[in-house]
Amino acid sequence: MLAITVKTENWQRHARATADQLRELVHRIGAAGDKFLVVQRIPDLPDVFIQVWHETGGDYTLEHRDGGHDRHFQVRLDTPDAVVEAMLGWARLEAGWDAALDWTLLDMGPAPEPAPELDPGDREQLEERVRELLIGGYGTRGQLAETAEEYLVDGDHRPVSPEQARQLVDRLWLERVAEQGGWEGETDPERITRAFDALEARGITARENFTCCRSCGLSEIGAAGSPDARGFVYFHMQCTDSAAAGHGLMLLYGGFDGSAETTAVIGREVVAALADVELATEWDGDPGQAITVTSLDWRKRLVG
Repeated sequence: MLAITVKTENWQRHARATADQLRELVHRIGAAGDKFLVVQRIPDLPDVFIQVWHETGGDYTLEHRDGGHDRHFQVRLDTPDAVVEAMLGWARLEAGWDAALDWTLLDMGPAPEPAPELDPGDREQLEERVRELLIGGYGTRGQLAETAEEYLVDGDHRPVSPEQARQLVDRLWLERVAEQGGWEGETDPERITRAFDALEARGITARENFTCCRSCGLSEIGAAGSPDARGFVYFHMQCTDSAAAGHGLMLLYGGFDGSAETTAVIGREVVAALADVELATEWDGDPGQAITVTSLDWRKRLVG
């Protein structure tokens, strides 16, 4: 897998795509509604990306931005394979990946003006909330910027502009990226992902940070996975907030046939899968009680 996220015009998102997946996506684009894709690093970094645009019958326009408004380059290529080769070199951080291509530096116009300073009280509230979400670890930079813009809205009073929100989020995002650079080995949230992947392979729909609350999760989990899934397990956004604050992680689970017997079976499988990745749980076997993952060190690496 590559440390990239690929986003397509038709709203598909492929985190940690393989080289073969990237090749397939580049070869696919060209039809209406599916003419471009954007590749970002994991973790996503502001003003760092590579993207391609193609319309069936025409050339491929490849662009990359290297850290700023005045570092945006473009080249036209004849074949999708040439695009894939360049994108793979970029994704793998290969030295001189761009040297063989005839890049043009694009004039992107005047650099954006810095956003006005936020009111100190507003900034303090926003920073506190954004840092909570960064610790939770599931939001993208774009999602966090939207949250920051809307967080202090009161009726018609909108104290935070889109640019102020973006600048604040980018600053705090980079702080968190630097912090996680010192982490070593597999983290507890990554163990949860590994356990959920194993459950998914056994016919149990398993979703992280799924919907805003229990009721929304229960109403939507049935359509979230395979139609022949036996049961489900998930935790919602409020559960994530609790885990990030050091209070353990509550898991909701059940069988799709609605029986207590199936729910208990699913619960035992969830507990076993978590034990397999060395995570401790509290659950008394009662299918009416949630499972809690205890003693978590919540270090969720950002993706974006």
